[in-house]
Amino acid sequence: MRTADVPADPYQTRMPRFNSESPKPPHRHKLFMRYIVTGGAGFIGSNLADTLAQNHDVVIIDNLATGRRENIEHLLDHPRVNFIEGSITDLDLLMDTFPGADGIFHQAAIPSVPRSVKDPLASNEANVTGTVSVLVAAKDCGVPAVVAASSSSVYGDTPVLPKHEGMIPNPLSPYAVTKFADECYGKVFSDLYGIRTVFLRYFNVFGPRQDPKSEYAAVIPKFVTRLLAGQPPIIYGDGEQTRDFTFVADVVQANIKAMESDARGVFNIAGGRRISLNQLASILMEITGTRCDPIYEAPRAGDIRDSLADITRAREAFGYDPQYPVEEGLRQAVAWFRERA
Repeated sequence: MRTADVPADPYQTRMPRFNSESPKPPHRHKLFMRYIVTGGAGFIGSNLADTLAQNHDVVIIDNLATGRRENIEHLLDHPRVNFIEGSITDLDLLMDTFPGADGIFHQAAIPSVPRSVKDPLASNEANVTGTVSVLVAAKDCGVPAVVAASSSSVYGDTPVLPKHEGMIPNPLSPYAVTKFADECYGKVFSDLYGIRTVFLRYFNVFGPRQDPKSEYAAVIPKFVTRLLAGQPPIIYGDGEQTRDFTFVADVVQANIKAMESDARGVFNIAGGRRISLNQLASILMEITGTRCDPIYEAPRAGDIRDSLADITRAREAFGYDPQYPVEEGLRQAVAWFRERA
């Protein structure tokens, strides 16, 4: 099913008519494409760059503020990979890099709700100003498509489950506001300038290369590293809050399929199943072989209670089909963290 056949909602971008001055869709008969991956040294971006480099030319842009060089060390000598250390807020850099690109995978961001609560200006600069800079450079350089990372946090704490793209966003944190603003900019740039934009609302992505050391690390790497060290996991709240966890390989699949399709607009990307944090801790204890009672602390500001995605639109628009049940993804993540413990 093409995107035009998917039920419409107020936030789904309409299909603009291309003219002689509009960027053209990439020619998919080309054997090799040239893709830009912003944030390509980060957790998701580096996994995406790995897969793309198997068949395409890849330019990674990352200022290493939250990304890590070690994530792409193995790619630095790859004949089809070029790494540029720089910021997406540097429009001159983007204007020098984007010409000739067949598409932009925009993953760069400060990806943390707690960090955005602590420093909303920094999150806005990276996530909103950076995204607008990427869109402006794509427009001016004639790049036909931008596939960008959004977040399930835009839904907020609305009680309706599963979350679907037709729901009115209700962001509860500065981070969520930045992601919703990015989606709005994407729609406007698509409508006004003919760039095909796709924003993927990620639901709790996890897997290899996720940073466990940051103060703002996500729940799974924090749980895993503590359990591997023989320490109890720390749960904020009662542990009955639920999440729809998504293995990073499925997110990579979603990005590439979205780029290779004619899809436009906003799409949920998730595993399509929710588990509680108490269940998560129990599964990880079984995988790691560590048994201990979790430590419960006060809930954190900006966190939502429950999350579950309806992934019908992504499945119908570009064939998204999650392949990794959460237990299998957790086994792979634990194995990766264990090797580095």
